[in-house]
Amino acid sequence: MFKSVSNSLILRGVLAVIVGIIALAWPSVTILALVILFAVYAFMDAGLAFMRAFSSGRAGPVVGYLLLGLVDLAAGVFALAWPGPTALVLVLLVGIWAVVGGLMVLFAGFGSGETAGTRTMFFLTGLVWIVFGVVLCARPNVGAVTLALLFGLFSLISGITQITWGIEARRTGQTLHSVPSKAPKAA
Repeated sequence: MFKSVSNSLILRGVLAVIVGIIALAWPSVTILALVILFAVYAFMDAGLAFMRAFSSGRAGPVVGYLLLGLVDLAAGVFALAWPGPTALVLVLLVGIWAVVGGLMVLFAGFGSGETAGTRTMFFLTGLVWIVFGVVLCARPNVGAVTLALLFGLFSLISGITQITWGIEARRTGQTLHSVPSKAPKAA
């Protein structure tokens, strides 16, 4: 099922649309959920770091993994104890992620063999991602509800774009194994 680009893009698009609808329906819950997910991730990463520390045979890695585990543990506790500042940091991380992702999508529009419509879709999507990221980074204190609403709209637009790309890939019959290679062909 996931061997084709089209199925993968359509599934990712549908998931992004669902996340966007949830974020728009319950904006106040969205940021708290992100903070809690971050805390859970930090606790899980701390546990893995501690496991790596105690499975290492040398002192150097033990100390490094123990310190990493303690930092992860502290980050998880901080996120749960002070969700406001954690949300601010997450806003900045989402902003940076959107700018970097937008630049990558924008540059994908310069790929060879793309139709004008596909190039336009790449450019518009990349610009939307970049604008979203710049707004978040420029005004990280816009508020949790505003971020949740922007994130919901962003997810909807991103999901619809991915579904469109998936339908286009299905129309052209492109699979993960048939993506053209940039390597020169042997003569």
